[in-house]
Amino acid sequence: MTTAQLDSFYRSILDIEGFASTDSSLNGLQVDNDGTEVKKVAFAVDASLESFKRAAAAGAGMLFVHHGLFWAKPLRVSGIFRQRVKFLLDNNIALYAAHLPLDQHPAVGNNAVLGTLLGIENPEPFGFHHGRAIGIQGKLKTPLTVQEAAHCIEFCSRSALAVYPFGEKINRTAAVISGGASELAVEAIEQGIDLFVTGESSHSYYHHALEGRLNVVAGGHYNTEVWGVRSLMDLTAQKLSLDVAFIDVPTGL
Repeated sequence: MTTAQLDSFYRSILDIEGFASTDSSLNGLQVDNDGTEVKKVAFAVDASLESFKRAAAAGAGMLFVHHGLFWAKPLRVSGIFRQRVKFLLDNNIALYAAHLPLDQHPAVGNNAVLGTLLGIENPEPFGFHHGRAIGIQGKLKTPLTVQEAAHCIEFCSRSALAVYPFGEKINRTAAVISGGASELAVEAIEQGIDLFVTGESSHSYYHHALEGRLNVVAGGHYNTEVWGVRSLMDLTAQKLSLDVAFIDVPTGL
């Protein structure tokens, strides 16, 4: 497929346009190729040089990432940024990015998949950003301890960064928002949620969680955001019959 056709496919799934004015990431096709048809798409969390090198080694013509190259303002094409762009151009690899549109998607999004792993039933909106709910909340099909919840969302047996058992021993409700969203612990407390699952922990909200008797799992920014990328990878292979590959470059953060 051409990059234009792939762009149309991803836009038919993800709300790229809907987040254009509120997401600092330049969602969509960030770096194009020379028009060559793409026969294989690689998927990774981050637009790093290591991810690019592994995508090239895998023979991919496009790399789909959650965290792209462009954020908020233009960058000078120098230093590390120049090296990354040059590698893509030299190897004729297109780069596609989807940040909040992938977090938010109700089926293949990071938070939707995390919710499924935890067993959240009939998910409802949680964690609003400029009027759009990015995360989900709901009742757990099977009540879990905070340690059991942490185990449910492990990727490749990588343990959560932090587990804070500040609330009841058994959790019956949970709110989920991947990545760096520790400030939404306050919203979880206000809504009477038992368990808050996110990516990063934060010193600033430790005492909020403690005093609000909120159980928290900080699963890791990277580990909570592999899920949407991998889910969309599976959908790409299923719908387009293209070869795909997952590029795993964990940060431990």
